[in-house]
Amino acid sequence: MSGDGTKESPWELTTAPGTSAYTMYRDEAGDPPALVCQVGSTTLTYHLSAIEDLHAMLRERGDWVDLGAADEKKDAKDGTVEAWGRAQDNPVGGWYGLRKGYRGRFGMYVPPLLEELGLIELEHHPRNNRARAL
Repeated sequence: MSGDGTKESPWELTTAPGTSAYTMYRDEAGDPPALVCQVGSTTLTYHLSAIEDLHAMLRERGDWVDLGAADEKKDAKDGTVEAWGRAQDNPVGGWYGLRKGYRGRFGMYVPPLLEELGLIELEHHPRNNRARAL
């Protein structure tokens, strides 16, 4: 495993298709506690609870779930990880993304972290990847 998930030693990850590298780390002192995702010069933040919450959702579904990554301004395909990360009935009651204008791409950046942590199995095709709980 690369890094230990701190700001000083972030996890080094790649998107499911393997086309983009990025880092993530826990900011437990944030309000609310956050996962900080650095993609080039862009910083995205997600609720830290996304790790356990997404894993629980995938365990409940019990099968492969499409990632469906989409920018905040685009609609997410129903039934995908991205749609769940925005849904009013998820554990945070809406967006897991914390920074308006940068709340999307949950399905792109969070699942590779769960794979790195050994919580899920993730496909690595050029397009249309899926995840399932281990």
